[in-house]
Amino acid sequence: MSLINATVDSAIAIAERRRGKIGAEFYAGRGLVIIERAFLAFKTSSWAVVASGFVEPVFYLLAFGFGLGSLIGGVTDGSGHAVSYAAYIAPALLATSAMNGAIYDSTWNVFFKMHFGRLYQTILATSLGTLDVALGEIGWALLRGLTYAIGFMIVMTPLGLIPSWWGILAIPGAVLIAFGFASVGMGITSYLKNFQQMDMVNFFMLPMFLFSGTFYPLSIYPQWLQYVIESLPLWHAIQMERALTLGVVGWGLLGHVLYFVVMIAGGLFFTTKRLSALFLR
Repeated sequence: MSLINATVDSAIAIAERRRGKIGAEFYAGRGLVIIERAFLAFKTSSWAVVASGFVEPVFYLLAFGFGLGSLIGGVTDGSGHAVSYAAYIAPALLATSAMNGAIYDSTWNVFFKMHFGRLYQTILATSLGTLDVALGEIGWALLRGLTYAIGFMIVMTPLGLIPSWWGILAIPGAVLIAFGFASVGMGITSYLKNFQQMDMVNFFMLPMFLFSGTFYPLSIYPQWLQYVIESLPLWHAIQMERALTLGVVGWGLLGHVLYFVVMIAGGLFFTTKRLSALFLR
């Protein structure tokens, strides 16, 4: 009982400090509690489901990078320097891995908690606010994206697919990517009501993965289609990770970073407002 009392006292103290501050009705400063709860639930979940998000891009790298790649030549890093086909697609698969980890946690997991577990209704009956929920769930999605990114980098590095020391920044880059997708993904999920609608998530993710410059440059497309693809978040993610791992770093990299900063800010605002409209009426 002493532990429970200490936890309650801590929650009350935090709530008291937040009282009267801007956004106090949305944020209690306790988003870490959501992450802690997710970790406890994760320990009882299937490791195979989690591992599949990491294994899939590794299989793509082996099959396309080293299999099909042995038949492909003339690939450059964007500055005219020749690179292997495996080194060309590896950063794209790294970006995709970060996206997948974030999206699956911020869509399917959130969907079940929202519509079946009724978890958020219970949480928001406590001192926690909707921004706490959003930051906690997105934070957990970031941890998954970070884990996938580190694991994939461990595979890429011994294979000689990271020719530049700039490549170490691909890991925080993957976290930024995961943050952007998780922020928007959770907000979109709050509008979805059934499994058929949830299937639309994969409907958009698969073509974005295939056509965002993952396996070949956009120059093969008509100009109008290039503009469409360049507006997609995965294209920016791939270009950022490719520039870092191959060491082709320039001012254009800031544009990709800014894209995700705006995506994160908009996603957090949108998700918080949506959760407040759903559960705090």
